[in-house]
Amino acid sequence: MAAKDLWTTDPRDALRVGPDFDLASFDRNGQPGWDGDKEDGEAYLPERGEEMSDLQERLFAEGREGGTRSVLLVLQGLDTAGKGGIVRHVMGMVDPQGVALASFGVPTEEERAHHYLWRIEKKLPPAGRIGVFDRSHYEDVLVVRVDELVPEDVWRARYDEINAWEKKLVEGGTTIIKVALMVSYAEQGERLMERLERPDKHWKFNPGDLDTRSKWPAFQEAYSDVFRLTSTDHAPWYVVPADKKWYSRLAITEILTRTLEDLDPQWPVADFDVEEMKKALLATGEDAPA
Repeated sequence: MAAKDLWTTDPRDALRVGPDFDLASFDRNGQPGWDGDKEDGEAYLPERGEEMSDLQERLFAEGREGGTRSVLLVLQGLDTAGKGGIVRHVMGMVDPQGVALASFGVPTEEERAHHYLWRIEKKLPPAGRIGVFDRSHYEDVLVVRVDELVPEDVWRARYDEINAWEKKLVEGGTTIIKVALMVSYAEQGERLMERLERPDKHWKFNPGDLDTRSKWPAFQEAYSDVFRLTSTDHAPWYVVPADKKWYSRLAITEILTRTLEDLDPQWPVADFDVEEMKKALLATGEDAPA
């Protein structure tokens, strides 16, 4: 029996940043647009995952045969927000050969010698792929701003530059989906403590996480400006409550699936005579040659 669709609102509408968006009052434990519980969501997710996988395969095939379209999923969020979980549990439902994953940490010496978008452009998805950025060019108006790594006039100029750069990508055939996973301060603390209490999670803990946590107000202000200044018609931001991992995974799966449905990629038409190839195959017989 098919799981019931309990989306009362398209999550692309329910989670999209609008002119009245206020991060300070945003409910990070909410589930906008979904009228079910965790059990409902977990029952519904696999069905949508299958649909997403089929659409992704069509997009990949289209790209292999001369198509120019691609999708770029940008994941932003503070430590423990669940970016890695999205990569594993959402993108894990599609064929990995159709996914181009890139993570962006502290720039290398070579990367610092170039324009900040240089390393980003090198990782853009080719035609037919779904690119996933675990952190992105937005680090250059978030961490760079909060940690005062460049003068204010430098990072402030980047908002318009990013908007123009993203518009160029969209015009070139890339659909951009920008997702910010917003975890609450209390939930982040619990998740960090879990990493400290479990030996199998110690590898995920970085002492620098506590430094970032101490700058919570500054990061919230920086994110607010990112949403206000870079959520555009061609590349809007979707702010996803991240305290409920099941909901964030469900919402992002639905956003991706509906976006792919709108793109409606088609299976390429064979450039050979199918019936002739069938006859040729049958002529080879069933038994392997001696």
